[in-house]
Amino acid sequence: MAQSTSVDLSALQNALRSVIEPDQKKDLVTLGMIENLDVNPNGDVRLKVVLTTPAHPEKTAIETAVREAIARVPGVKSVNVTMDAKVRGANRHVAAGAAPGKGVAAIEGVANIIAVSSGKGGVGKSTVAVNLATSLALEGARVGLMDTDVYGPNIPTMMGVTEQPKILNHPTKGEFFIPPVAHGVKVMSMGFLVDPDQPLVWRGPMLHSVITQFCHQVEWGNLDYLIVDMPPGTGDVQLSLAQMVPVTGAILVSTPQEVAMQDVRKAYAMFDKVRVPMIGVVENMSYFQPEDSDKKYYIFGHGGGKILADKFRTELLAQIPIVPAVREGGDTGRPITVATPGAPTSVAFRTFAKRVAQKVAIMAAEGIDPASIIQIGRFN
Repeated sequence: MAQSTSVDLSALQNALRSVIEPDQKKDLVTLGMIENLDVNPNGDVRLKVVLTTPAHPEKTAIETAVREAIARVPGVKSVNVTMDAKVRGANRHVAAGAAPGKGVAAIEGVANIIAVSSGKGGVGKSTVAVNLATSLALEGARVGLMDTDVYGPNIPTMMGVTEQPKILNHPTKGEFFIPPVAHGVKVMSMGFLVDPDQPLVWRGPMLHSVITQFCHQVEWGNLDYLIVDMPPGTGDVQLSLAQMVPVTGAILVSTPQEVAMQDVRKAYAMFDKVRVPMIGVVENMSYFQPEDSDKKYYIFGHGGGKILADKFRTELLAQIPIVPAVREGGDTGRPITVATPGAPTSVAFRTFAKRVAQKVAIMAAEGIDPASIIQIGRFN
């Protein structure tokens, strides 16, 4: 007959206080990240660890540290740890350019809105947005992807979506779009609503109306992250989004060459003006490396992304190489992160996505007002 043992719950809690969450620099108990802690008379311990994001880059390390801390408590025979996550929204209340309390309304159920932008076209902004969205979904997050590039809506093709959004007649709110889902991501785009061969010749008020519909007349449900693929440049759509909804932060995409960086500086200045914080910079098409060689060819120059990040006093989040499979994934509707998840470029996108989720979680945990974290880096 097995001998029963007694393990004090307070001893388990004290052990867990030795496990520090690396971003917030506090222990898991203090942060309220331990739930359902229980132990039976045989010394079998069960608990749940609730992280700030399912894409936490230190998820495995934290689980290991929890297991080791609990196992050191006298009397413990086994440890069963369940890992979970609850994504909080960053403290983004009022956008600049709109009077406080007017014009800005959160999207119901959406914790964080992340704008992916660039100063010019052709730098792979949509590719970055698509692979960011699918990477977060692969990590277990609830993700939506909003295509606001109304003049060139490529997201349906890149995500492989062919079905049209359904329309729901809400008894009190009127008509709502039900976005189709691809690769675990809810998708909404102007490409679903217009003939792909017909150009749109629209002025600012019409663009504003579309952004309003996509934000407040789409049944997004509960999302941890809504990724917004912005049109290139610094026009009406960018201003409408920033003044209409609480944008958590922006990611700027550039290639390394000077001409692209000049335009990204303007995009940075625009987000600065409307008080949207900078999450970081992505250097796309950073280099080309043949499969049979260790040599890297910097076709569009070298180091541009780091220069931008340093000037903006923000982070270079990723350097994504030129890989034919990335282009093929966009053409076939199977992003590289989905089609070949083990490929080095897929790993780079997944690492980038984890870093974005980590930075957003830090903002939320610290209760940062984005107006206070706008960096001052300027270009002459």
